[in-house]
Amino acid sequence: MNIRNIKTIAFQGIEGANSHLACNKLFPKAKTISCETFEEVFECVKTNKSNIGLIPVENSVAGRVAEIHTLMHKTPLKIVGEYFMKVELHLMALEGTKINQLKNVHSHIHALSQCSKFIKKNRLKKIISGDTALAAKEISDNQNYHNSAIASKLASKIYNLKILKKNVEDSTQNTTRFILLQKKPLKIDASKGKVLTSIIFNVNNIPAALHKALGCFAINNVNMTKLESYVSNTFKQAEFYLDIEGNIDDSDVSSALEEIKEYTKSVKVLGSYYADKFRK
Repeated sequence: MNIRNIKTIAFQGIEGANSHLACNKLFPKAKTISCETFEEVFECVKTNKSNIGLIPVENSVAGRVAEIHTLMHKTPLKIVGEYFMKVELHLMALEGTKINQLKNVHSHIHALSQCSKFIKKNRLKKIISGDTALAAKEISDNQNYHNSAIASKLASKIYNLKILKKNVEDSTQNTTRFILLQKKPLKIDASKGKVLTSIIFNVNNIPAALHKALGCFAINNVNMTKLESYVSNTFKQAEFYLDIEGNIDDSDVSSALEEIKEYTKSVKVLGSYYADKFRK
């Protein structure tokens, strides 16, 4: 992926959200487009309003973002990259506020759970906001010295809040994995680094179908780095998200994908892309 060609990038949330911060780190010169929903991000890329979309898919503490699997089923967009970002959460409030004045803390439900020890220690009442940046905006707009927000450093700058305590998250290993989406698949040069391919599939509703389907990768010496199950909207059977090492054009990967058809109702390749250096 040629970073120089990325002029616009869409993300879910308002300015100051962790997704916005990730956009700035990846493409510092690109124009960011704030979207209210994940579906809007997909639509921005699909209709050429944005060159690329950035979506969080999982967090080391909070787990996976369930909505993404449903959207990936429907979209023609392809995964063209991944990015791991350490999440740093800070307590912030209006200028002049002291921690002992605070009664409430606003943030996204996941951020609140990720900072539960600090919140409990300081006896703060948790108030759920749509996202971390929105929490910061609410504090800035309401001008109440008893309220605080947990959000990013970027949010504190955008909404003119003072950071009272840095890194209030419980775990120092709090990391979010993002994927990058474009209309066209990425052209892979295997000499440039490790390559991953992401797949969604559902198996035939017969005994041992999953075992036989996964055996196709083992037989062809294809390594799996992630396997995740989730229930379809019909609740009839589980569907699966899979990350494997290798490019879709590799002979071993293409053989495995051809053989797996015998044991599945559908297989959708979401894209081949370079593994983020974080994995090293």
